[in-house]
Amino acid sequence: QLQLAETGGGLVQPGGSLRLSCAVSGSTEHLYRTAWFHQAPGKGREAISCIEDSGETNYADSVAGRFVISRDNAKNLVILQMDNLKPEDTGIYYCAVKHYWDVRAWNNPRGFDYWGQGTQVTVSS
Repeated sequence: QLQLAETGGGLVQPGGSLRLSCAVSGSTEHLYRTAWFHQAPGKGREAISCIEDSGETNYADSVAGRFVISRDNAKNLVILQMDNLKPEDTGIYYCAVKHYWDVRAWNNPRGFDYWGQGTQVTVSS
């Protein structure tokens, strides 16, 4: 009973920044885990960051120090601030939600119940 909508993608030069937003609507009483996934052209979907109900965050090594995940509970938004973007960051970014605790690791796409449609990010000169 959740709907996710990503916005904020676009074209940016290397070293630039983008701010992605994931709007969550529906049954939002309990959101255990919300994550951002990146799918590069011709590759699989890969988790890059996650925020849990406790506020704990996780980052893939490829984005640690460059990306920051946060949430605005009042507005049911999950934000991904992306700084110092690189060409390899190009791809589709998806928002995903898991309602309740799951034994699977945060970066396992099978551990998520709901997915957005994705937003395109292109990093190029």
